[in-house]
Amino acid sequence: MTGMTSEITLSDHRPAGGEIERLSGKEPVTLLNCDLEGLNLADLDLTGWCFERCNLRSCSFNRAMLEGASFKACRAAESSFVGAAMLEAVIDGGDFSNTNFRGARLTDAKILRCKMTGADLTDAQAIGLVLEEVLLVLAVLPKLSFREMTLKHVDFSEADMRACDFRDAVFEECSLRDAHLADCRFENADLRGADLGGVKLTDARRFKGAIISRRQAADLLGQLGLRVL
Repeated sequence: MTGMTSEITLSDHRPAGGEIERLSGKEPVTLLNCDLEGLNLADLDLTGWCFERCNLRSCSFNRAMLEGASFKACRAAESSFVGAAMLEAVIDGGDFSNTNFRGARLTDAKILRCKMTGADLTDAQAIGLVLEEVLLVLAVLPKLSFREMTLKHVDFSEADMRACDFRDAVFEECSLRDAHLADCRFENADLRGADLGGVKLTDARRFKGAIISRRQAADLLGQLGLRVL
């Protein structure tokens, strides 16, 4: 029928960069089990594309249009999304370790059940971002806003989180163990579901205005030899 578009699916394929470029900006494309390792896909219009169980290692998606795109169980370690438009994009599962998201627009995006060890989200726009079951150990997240977010099963251990905004955020089975939290804001944040291991009593002022559990308070006061009964 006139005006209808058909979805294109590529499966178990090693497309050349030129092939992806020819398809960009046209019909929605689904790639299943495709090998795109090392391809340069910068500046392409990949709006609504679906990458499922693909090898995206060391790919460049710099400045690409990825609004509404989905990445399901992909291997994307050391890939780059610098300046990419990822509004309402979904990353579900897979390995995005050491991936560069500097300056990416992640508004209303979802990152779920994913490994992002060492990922760099410096200057990313993350309003409405959803994080669930994400490993962000050693990630670089300075000045990111988590305000009013509910963080579920997120591991920020040893992450660089300087000047992040956690006001009114809720932590559910998360870890801030040994994270760098200088100049963060925690007013009205609920930290009862966060592992605060490595936090010293002298650093507790960083959590001014936050809600902590009796056990967490006891751990901090225990550094002075005091017991909370």
